Amino acid sequence: MLVCAHRWRRTWTERVRTWLALALMFPLAVGAPTTRAEDDTGDRDRGGEMRVVLPPFPRPENYLPLYVSETTPFAFFIDAKSISVGPDRAVRYSVIAKSNDGGLNVSFEGMRCNERQYRIYAIGRSDQSWSEVRDSSWAAIRSDARNAQRIVLHGDFFCPVTGAIATAEEGVKVLKDGGNPRAAISSY
Repeated sequence: MLVCAHRWRRTWTERVRTWLALALMFPLAVGAPTTRAEDDTGDRDRGGEMRVVLPPFPRPENYLPLYVSETTPFAFFIDAKSISVGPDRAVRYSVIAKSNDGGLNVSFEGMRCNERQYRIYAIGRSDQSWSEVRDSSWAAIRSDARNAQRIVLHGDFFCPVTGAIATAEEGVKVLKDGGNPRAAISSY
């Protein structure tokens, strides 16, 4: 009888050790890279897009005003230092939406001109750092009030009908000039 109890105790102890070892390894396994094609590989994200490096957090001295409309409850700004045009031809930028009471909403976004799509990569925190958006994907720029700033950026600044801006400098210039001369100014 003692032999059986000892054997059961040993088996139970081994089981506990095994479960503890598995429990300790589980977080490592969850974060480990996999070899499936749809998962992260090299410098590409899950959508096959090149990984994007987040810019420094926007500073007020780099804000360029973006007039959207009289009915918009926010004043919009684009951070001049964050504008870039990638090898994939996507325009990336930080947008700042300032409410009438001074509250700020900050995001780092991308825009595909030909596809008329946008993507939010990160949201600004109150401590002036970025919080990356998980499972971010490209979405259509729809003609509604929630996308008013994107509609204006797309049609009047970054993506005129004759082709997208080619450089960050061109993006800054068209924002400073109040519009892209190649654009048919939107009526939003």
